[in-house]
Amino acid sequence: MKKILLILMVVVFSAISFAEGRVDSILRNKKIRVGTTGDYKPFTYYNGKDYEGYDIEVAKYIASEIGVELEFVSTTWKNLITDLEADKFDIAMGGITRRTGRQLKAEISRPYLVFGKCPIVRKADEQKYKSLEDIDQPGVKVGVNIGGTNEKFADQNIKSAKIIRYEKNLDVPVAVMKGEVDVMISETPEAMHYANEYKELASPMTANPMTKSQLGYLIPKGDNEMLNLINFIMDEMELKGIMDKLKRENIK
Repeated sequence: MKKILLILMVVVFSAISFAEGRVDSILRNKKIRVGTTGDYKPFTYYNGKDYEGYDIEVAKYIASEIGVELEFVSTTWKNLITDLEADKFDIAMGGITRRTGRQLKAEISRPYLVFGKCPIVRKADEQKYKSLEDIDQPGVKVGVNIGGTNEKFADQNIKSAKIIRYEKNLDVPVAVMKGEVDVMISETPEAMHYANEYKELASPMTANPMTKSQLGYLIPKGDNEMLNLINFIMDEMELKGIMDKLKRENIK
């Protein structure tokens, strides 16, 4: 009996010793899977054929540094954490806000950009919405994407205006242009992007946003080896000026 128990213990400890970590799995499979929503310009956008944006370029750089193939996996803001927990991808990237609720369920990389919540409005209304108080008025319709921090901010701060929810983030600025909503709750990089891309839109509060937050990348809970690898690569990108170059090229 003791001999059998000893054999079982050896087998168990051997299995633990040789358990493959995520980084080892990525290297063995020669592929890193990146989950991204593809609906948040200028960080991640699926154009019908390919993904593009700042975080897409960072993902390409990470894959190149590790020496593996890059696979993009489509996800949604609502399912971002559950898909990560279900091992549908190795890392989530694409304009993801660092916040406590996410930190409790996943590891979050070092920050790479400071930003804040601000509105996107029609150009004709640029002087009308210059504060949260201006936005939160009866009769004002506020558009947000379901499952993201924009919706969370609206739920916490919009009491008098009407909140209109959209499944896809890309649909909200279009709704502003069409007059379906008056204001889109957005973030400074996205607001600046749309104001530059469409003459019908404006971003009146990018210089004085309603909040301050940081962006980072999500990694499965407890995977410190993967977290350390991503943070190391990000530090190297900053040191070499690669981050600044990609920001100039993509965040306009």
